[in-house]
Amino acid sequence: MRSIVVGGLLALLGVPAMASDPRISLKPEPLGRVIYQQHCATCHGARGEGAPGWQQPDKQGELPAPPHNSEGHTWKHSDAMLYRIVKQGWHDPFNKTDRLTMPAYAGQLSPREIEAVITYLKTLWMPEQRRFQRKESRLQPFPSETH
Repeated sequence: MRSIVVGGLLALLGVPAMASDPRISLKPEPLGRVIYQQHCATCHGARGEGAPGWQQPDKQGELPAPPHNSEGHTWKHSDAMLYRIVKQGWHDPFNKTDRLTMPAYAGQLSPREIEAVITYLKTLWMPEQRRFQRKESRLQPFPSETH
């Protein structure tokens, strides 16, 4: 059922023409916002503010989920890197455990859904952060599987 609803949203929103094209303005992307609230907000905060105490290791020796808004560092990574992190998960090298601290979403989100949520994150950044990230992404764009 979820795939039917998401598929309908994709068609209505014209997802292939998303913000990976720099000529398109970065207005909030409705599908990406929905996906973020469903899959990311629990750890990264409803407004991308990050987990409380995100800069200090927790009792397990892991850094809590960082913010995705302008206070965080997500904007410093290319589209390709962000896509890879969402798809494959991430183990923070500073953590003292071996588990993925960012789960892999390859089996839960389609390539276009991953691109949509990353596009939504861009709406949380300052204009100069979006410009920096766009430059980083010129050589490392979203993979072709998202188109």
